[in-house]
Amino acid sequence: MNRTLKGLSLGILMVALVGCATNKSVDEKINAKIAESESKSNTKIESVAGQVEQVQQHQKEQDTQIASLSQEAKDALKRATDAGVLAKGKVAFQQTFGEDRIKFKLNKYELDDAAKAALDEFASKVKALSDQYYIEIQGHTDDTGGKRYNEDLGERRAEAVRRYLSRSAGLPLMRMSTISYGDTLPVAPNKTRAGRAQNRRVVIVVLE
Repeated sequence: MNRTLKGLSLGILMVALVGCATNKSVDEKINAKIAESESKSNTKIESVAGQVEQVQQHQKEQDTQIASLSQEAKDALKRATDAGVLAKGKVAFQQTFGEDRIKFKLNKYELDDAAKAALDEFASKVKALSDQYYIEIQGHTDDTGGKRYNEDLGERRAEAVRRYLSRSAGLPLMRMSTISYGDTLPVAPNKTRAGRAQNRRVVIVVLE
């Protein structure tokens, strides 16, 4: 009888020990799973934080670039962004064609040979871009005409440039738009002949 009780007690003790070992093993597995889950969560949080930091840095760089742009470039960037035609949303470069390269006579919008040569050089720079680009061509005038007349003349000058860049220089027509500022953004006083000549110009903004 005593042997039977001893055997039974020993059996119960062994079951208890096995149970304790099993519970310990389960606890260890649970703790390991929790630790693994926490590690993954921390990794994801760090990844998201890094992405947020990159976005903030990019936005800061973009804001700095925009702040340094001319009013014409800022306007062009906003119009292109609103239209959804940009990939990077930035200005690649801006070029002004004034009396030194494109000499528009008073009330005229025709391009001479010197103007065409300057536009050929410009087109070569654009074609060297590796990314997709978009071009806004802005026409300007002096103040010798009325507001409506100057707006129309500025548009004619911008359109003459766009037409040449497409037909002769081979730039895609669908990647170019025109706008006229008329006499609203002079770069020199209109009181002198030299000043008026400087204001008869075309500005081309290349965006990505």
